[in-house]
Amino acid sequence: MSLLDIILLAIALAMDCLTVSIVSGVLARDLRPLRMALLFGLFQALMPLAGWAGISFFSNYLEAVDHWIAFALLAFIGGRMVWESFRPEEEHHFNPRRLRTQLLLAVATSIDALAVGISFACTGYDRLEQLALPLLIIGLVSFLFSIVGYQLGRRFGKMITRRLKPELLGGLILIGIGVKILLTHLASI
Repeated sequence: MSLLDIILLAIALAMDCLTVSIVSGVLARDLRPLRMALLFGLFQALMPLAGWAGISFFSNYLEAVDHWIAFALLAFIGGRMVWESFRPEEEHHFNPRRLRTQLLLAVATSIDALAVGISFACTGYDRLEQLALPLLIIGLVSFLFSIVGYQLGRRFGKMITRRLKPELLGGLILIGIGVKILLTHLASI
């Protein structure tokens, strides 16, 4: 893979992080985005490593269900957000400020990166040293996109919340990302 290919791959993987960060910025304008961005970047970098390392043992199992796992996680989180958007404000439980929520989002948005790690193993990356630059670029791009996404959500959040229920919109976006991941994998079968 060329450097340009790796950068484009990193951008594609970071799109889910960007979207989720925008939603988090709309919902939690006082969130400190650094932890969330670090988690997103870390998981986006570690999942390809896990996919690459696990190829010899688990590739058939993971490849068969990775899209279902990502869909289930995103649909669960998104479904809770949609449900909570119709409840009174004091009963809302979705909180992107919480570490647990950020971890779930980081895992859910990085499941597709696991498949990238498997593809690395299949395209000639046979030593850990070869993975260092691609993993660094993937993690860094996801980190940066998360910071930018949060700032976009925070900046334009008031405009959005005047017209829409942000939890409803955010939940639908997360469900949409999950459906996109599922359909993309099912279409490639």
